[in-house]
Amino acid sequence: MKKTRFIVLGVLVGTLAACTTPRTPAPVVDRRPGAGTATPGTASETPKAPEGRGYYTVKKGDTLYRIALEFGQSYRDIVAWNKLENANDIKVDQVLRVAPPDAGSAPAGGAQIGNVATGSGVEVRSLSSAPSAMPANGGNKSGPRGDKRPYSDSALAELQKPDAAPSVDVPKAATPATPAVVAPAATIAAGAAASSSAGDDEGRVDWMWPAEGKPLGGFDAGKKGIDIPGKAGQPVVAAAGGKVMYAGSGIRGYGNLVIIKHTSSLLSAYAHNKTILVKEGQTVSKGQKIAEMGNSDSDAVKLHFEIRQQGKPVDPSKFLPSR
Repeated sequence: MKKTRFIVLGVLVGTLAACTTPRTPAPVVDRRPGAGTATPGTASETPKAPEGRGYYTVKKGDTLYRIALEFGQSYRDIVAWNKLENANDIKVDQVLRVAPPDAGSAPAGGAQIGNVATGSGVEVRSLSSAPSAMPANGGNKSGPRGDKRPYSDSALAELQKPDAAPSVDVPKAATPATPAVVAPAATIAAGAAASSSAGDDEGRVDWMWPAEGKPLGGFDAGKKGIDIPGKAGQPVVAAAGGKVMYAGSGIRGYGNLVIIKHTSSLLSAYAHNKTILVKEGQTVSKGQKIAEMGNSDSDAVKLHFEIRQQGKPVDPSKFLPSR
């Protein structure tokens, strides 16, 4: 009877000890490919937003249209590069790409596929090895003779002589040729674009004044252009041929605005119009009527005219002909 009590008591003590033992949670393991072991309480790292040249951090009051104007780009391109839902889908501190993405970058280290080095940007063809020359030695002929001669002392002596060295045309050593270098088409195009200086762009554009009238003062860096006063409805013409990059009123302070891109680095802007007569994507010629002068987003009827080089405002008088 006592033995039974001791057994029951032992079982109860063991059960209580098991209940009071602290439990340590097992580590959580992410079985997805490339995922490591996650320790409880640690947060996963958030990838850093790209920064540097070609990127811009959105500030309070910015609009995509103004950002595009400041960097001399089409707002549609910026929408596409950043995969935005629409032109108004930007937030403060958001980092936007404001320059075209690279055509493509080669893998680090220049992985080689066959005879082409992918990392160097050039194609190098290896030279084929020259055929190995047969050794000219005086060894005996290993194959049997194919002729039959009658027995004689002279014939026997000739048979016992070593074979003459066979006549072999040994090719001359190939002169190492310069490896063929083929520059990718994208590299050639990029180099040609880079070699086009601002001076070349200026020389290719034939400018004229965008409206009749004497400018109110000279170039003002604060206003980023010049103001030409006039009458409501007065014609506003394209100062040079190009493509309409923007036509609308989405940029605060400019009213009804037209932006024309003339080269890869030069564009002109026409602000405060009463009516816009062109559409985005339309090609216009020098002197073509693009708008009518007005006072939209302005306290007076005038044309605010800008020329921007690589996105930066420059003095239009350095481009326009003298009056």
